[in-house]
Amino acid sequence: MAEQQPERGVDLDQSQFCCSVCLDLLKEPVTVPCGHSYCKSCIECCWDEVKKKGKYSCPQCRETFSPRPVLRRNNMLAEVVEMIKRTGTQLASPAAACAGPADVACDFCRGTSKNKATMSCLTCLASYCPVHLKPHHSVPVLKKHQLVSATIPLQEKMCTKHNKLMEVYCRTDKKCICYLCVLDEHKGHGTVSAAAERAEEQKQLIVSQKKVQERFQKREKELNELLQAVKDLKNCTQPAVKSCDKIFDELISSLKKRRTLVKQLIKAQEQTAVAQADELQLQLEEEITNLKKNDTELEQLSQTDDHIHFIQTFKSLSTSCETPDRPPGPVVYPQRPTFKPVTDCMSALRGDIESLLKDKWPMISATVSTIVVPPVPKTREEFLRYCRPLTLDQNSVSQYFSISEQCRLVTSNYCYSSYSYSCTSSQIIMQVLCKEGLSGRCYWEVSLNGNPWSVAVSYKDSSSTNASEFGNDNKSWSLNCSTYTFRHNSLNKTVPGPKSSKIGVYLDYKAGTLSFYSISGTMTLLHKEHTTFTQPLYPGLGLKHDRSQTSSGYYAELIKLW
Repeated sequence: MAEQQPERGVDLDQSQFCCSVCLDLLKEPVTVPCGHSYCKSCIECCWDEVKKKGKYSCPQCRETFSPRPVLRRNNMLAEVVEMIKRTGTQLASPAAACAGPADVACDFCRGTSKNKATMSCLTCLASYCPVHLKPHHSVPVLKKHQLVSATIPLQEKMCTKHNKLMEVYCRTDKKCICYLCVLDEHKGHGTVSAAAERAEEQKQLIVSQKKVQERFQKREKELNELLQAVKDLKNCTQPAVKSCDKIFDELISSLKKRRTLVKQLIKAQEQTAVAQADELQLQLEEEITNLKKNDTELEQLSQTDDHIHFIQTFKSLSTSCETPDRPPGPVVYPQRPTFKPVTDCMSALRGDIESLLKDKWPMISATVSTIVVPPVPKTREEFLRYCRPLTLDQNSVSQYFSISEQCRLVTSNYCYSSYSYSCTSSQIIMQVLCKEGLSGRCYWEVSLNGNPWSVAVSYKDSSSTNASEFGNDNKSWSLNCSTYTFRHNSLNKTVPGPKSSKIGVYLDYKAGTLSFYSISGTMTLLHKEHTTFTQPLYPGLGLKHDRSQTSSGYYAELIKLW
């Protein structure tokens, strides 16, 4: 008989037969419906932890299953694992990745280059790479230790004061602490375990995640509608452009025909006049020739000595001289060649056409604008789409104002003193403008402390930034937030609405609308102004009160919405 060859180990990669949960060789391998395999005890342990939620997922691909799948033994994989154990096959250790700057390094790797830790032990207070983690899966005592994914260094989970693991959450101070902190500086505070707080916040996370998903779906739907609207717009724009081109081509063609006709009329008049002049020219030239001939004959007759010949010849010559070659009367010359009345008529026609275009163009432009203009926002969420960052301009600030470093908060530092002013004016006006000029759709909100504040917009060259109050000219628009009075061009208008310390302003520059809203849970329209803006608008804040009062500490803030 041939000598039996000894079994050779199979050169396999250990990761193919390791459980992705415990990172060890599969024990009682089972396969979940998605096709991934685990140790039976590992996957059951994972699913037992989420039993209350009723959703079970694959730890690798995250595919969810409902109800909980029935686990069945993977016979083929189990036989391969048993063969590996029986033949003593040496498996290559899983490749350990080197720890990068953002990774948690293994505490047991030696040398300067350490492997990336995959798990941290909360009992040992150490992090391990897959190689050094093996004892925690094989040693019975270590199996009882609590392992978590090594996402952050353990030092960040340790109490800096007691060097203990932070396992307690203080709801009073809203921070994680260790159990010794509960007996020390957090004594008497509302404390719970970190797991309990996690469970509570997990519920909030689910709610937040649901809101995010709902907003995501809503935004995705809006995006699809927007893309479809753009597509529809492009589809209808091209035919409209072609139609307009056709109309203008027809107008141009009609004008060209009229131009040709006017040229023909002028040329016809020219030809008629020239023909008449040519005929008259021939008559005149012929008559001049005859007159020259008669003149010569008369000159010769005057020189004769024969009296009888003179008398007889003169009578016939005088008769021929008196008979005209053309009808009697003065010569009718063609009129002086001027076509000024024609050009005047053409100029008048041009003026009429331009006037018609001027009159009709606003209607055409407005009609086009109404087709592509986006809808007016209705909810605060829709208004916030048009918010943009605003900053206060240090160069336009009143001497009684101070501005924060972020240039969003302005505070009054005016203190009354009976010796400070010799001015007879009973009121003092303090104002400031923003740096940004607005010329589109924009929304911003202002938080106010102190009654005399006003919220305004103004042109850059308005006198309101110096001595005059916002709304005292035709270049600024202002809402007094204490009396709810809208002011423009020195005209006041009282507007109704609920009092609020927060005011929202919405500008639609092209549509020529400026709206003020009271914000207190809901948005209430206070006033909507319709006009035509000719320059960029700069948001402004104003403060006006009696000189006999102190306004120090009053502040207004441009709320950060972005």
